[in-house]
Amino acid sequence: MAEQTSAAAALAGVEPVPGVAKPDPILIADGVQRRFGGLTAVDVEHLEVQRGGITALIGPNGAGKTTFFNLMTGFDRPNAGTWRFDGHDLSHVPAHQVARYGMVRTFQLTKALTRLSVMENMKLGATGQAGERFLRALVPALWRPQEAEIEARAIELLERFRLGHMRDELGGELSGGQRKLLEMARALMVQPSLVMLDEPMAGVNPALTQSLLRHVQELPSMGMTVIFVEHDMDVVMEISDWIVVMGQGRILAEGPPADVARNPDVIDAYIGAGHGDESRFTPAPRRSGTAPAGVIEVTPPDEDEGTEDLADGADRRQEDQ
Repeated sequence: MAEQTSAAAALAGVEPVPGVAKPDPILIADGVQRRFGGLTAVDVEHLEVQRGGITALIGPNGAGKTTFFNLMTGFDRPNAGTWRFDGHDLSHVPAHQVARYGMVRTFQLTKALTRLSVMENMKLGATGQAGERFLRALVPALWRPQEAEIEARAIELLERFRLGHMRDELGGELSGGQRKLLEMARALMVQPSLVMLDEPMAGVNPALTQSLLRHVQELPSMGMTVIFVEHDMDVVMEISDWIVVMGQGRILAEGPPADVARNPDVIDAYIGAGHGDESRFTPAPRRSGTAPAGVIEVTPPDEDEGTEDLADGADRRQEDQ
């Protein structure tokens, strides 16, 4: 039986309504808006993210999830609003300074530098390097001890992410899944307190998906908070302590997986009012106990099965806890 995380325990008594206050928020956003011409991409009235937990940010395509990530991490500017990270006002802070405060993010499309080795990619992630300053760079004795520490940390992370054997390979020679692993490992070189992962499982070979999941689940035990965007609802229900649902730029719902899975606003946001299109939540073919060995029996979904898939995932998670 899986143990309940400390963040999940802290959130147990929190009311599952949009904008609810958290016991120990690490990120607080107020009145954040981003408009592109006549389109309002983000309109978040109030959102708090619990420290030390894994929060999923979900919603249909075009809901504003990635734009919200861009705003929080300094890659885009809002039309209105403020946000605070760990007590620091980051409303007008550029991306490189946001990373130095301890908030880092990954991207839907990996940003590995293809002509640099895996080790060089990792070293670039470390902050405060003495050798990056011109005068100090002229005196190796001033930066070589730190360089050795950075390399040791990089090797440790590469081994943890099972990329140690590829440390001398070029970034461009890695597979899509390996680049995802490299990007996550490089983000950890910053030694962040908040990690924002934008669709970490997208395009990843199924053989690497479980490895990525395990690494994400381990981050809170390393003192980090995680916010991630994901469309795979099985993944969301399995690893999340709290779920935030966006639609048309706004927060539609938030709460623990079991509550969000049964929220009618969430169901409508995904499959439409009246539940007309249930294909998104149609379960994958399951092996039947009555079918011959090696044969997969596919049972057509009934009219309620689309809306029940979210709830089933949440129930399984509760049973594990």
